Amino acid sequence: MGLFKTPRSERLHIAIFGRRNVGKSSLINAITGQEIATVSPIKGTTTDPVYKSMELLPIGPVVLIDTAGLDDSGELGELRIRKTLDVLNKADLAIVVIDATEGLSDFERDIVDQIQKKDIPVVGAINKIDQVQVSIEDVRNTESQLKMPCIPISASNQVGIEELKKALISAAKPVKRQKKIVAGLLEPGDMVVLVVPIDESAPKGRLILPQQQVIRELLDYGMVAVVTREYALLETLRKLGQKPKLVITDSQVFKQVSKDVPRDIPLTSFSILFARYKGDLGEMLKEAYAIENLKDGDKVLVAEACTHHKQDEDIGQVKIPRWIREKTGKNITFEFARGGDFPEDLDKYALIIHCGACMLNPKAMEYRIGKAREESVPMVNYGVLIAYLQGILDRVTEIFREENKSE
Repeated sequence: MGLFKTPRSERLHIAIFGRRNVGKSSLINAITGQEIATVSPIKGTTTDPVYKSMELLPIGPVVLIDTAGLDDSGELGELRIRKTLDVLNKADLAIVVIDATEGLSDFERDIVDQIQKKDIPVVGAINKIDQVQVSIEDVRNTESQLKMPCIPISASNQVGIEELKKALISAAKPVKRQKKIVAGLLEPGDMVVLVVPIDESAPKGRLILPQQQVIRELLDYGMVAVVTREYALLETLRKLGQKPKLVITDSQVFKQVSKDVPRDIPLTSFSILFARYKGDLGEMLKEAYAIENLKDGDKVLVAEACTHHKQDEDIGQVKIPRWIREKTGKNITFEFARGGDFPEDLDKYALIIHCGACMLNPKAMEYRIGKAREESVPMVNYGVLIAYLQGILDRVTEIFREENKSE
């Protein structure tokens, strides 16, 4: 990802589904105007989902997801299909490509049914009209069977692509995101102090994504951002000459920062803000108390959306397990999921602890929260958990309670 590009997690995810050799990769190339997906007459060229970021005006930044064919065969084919279907859990919008030379099959009917059950807007692309004549009646009949708009196209000849884009834009309108990270908590002109420790896991030469996104939103809404290190916080507050409206800190230094920030200055963390932005903060606050019910032998899942290498004092794999064992005194087993992996079977866990999810789009995080809720497994995120363990959960969520009162 380029330094100045919109993060993939903040882009509208448009997933492309269809049988093998139906022209999904050709369609990606046609929509983007670039040869970025491998096109081959050999079936099964696309194996794992392929992501391509682009701008689709007036929607804005999107990511197109090219998937393996739904009619893949064999043991490896079944694995590819599972990965294809897993894309549904992060898709905001879908395109189902139909081969005009072969017509509808159960593969298209089944995937459209699954897409619609998840309330994902979907558009059909009837491809290869350069090889066979497709009448308006044929299109209308397909639309009637699938109960969705369908656009006749030739991906290889760039025919119908603009019409397809217009259909996508129309379908994307209800998907507009409403949640913000800090907006609604503060007013234009408010001063915010951000406490940013720099540790081994921080990327060289730049800030981690949640910090970048918070700073950008503060600037977008006309607020003043003051960034400092944890050891310089007291001096920073002294030099300001006025109280900031909010202090936002990395959760790992909650203990030190909570001592340095006067009680009459609201305090929270980047991770807790992301629980509000991409999760369900209210539920996570309630479920933090599930830690009190942990017993010897319980399994706890720690889920991280990114795939950085484990550090000596890694927050997810080292610090959090240690803090929980110290708090509970129980012999607890910790299991870990990283990147796009998330277990299908959750009911074996007594608790799920999730990162701030800055690398997941909101749809993917909503899926994980919903799956945990379906299986009655409590879920918290790093910031909520750390605040609870350090006895400051009420303090660092006060600003959100005030927000709820005003609604």
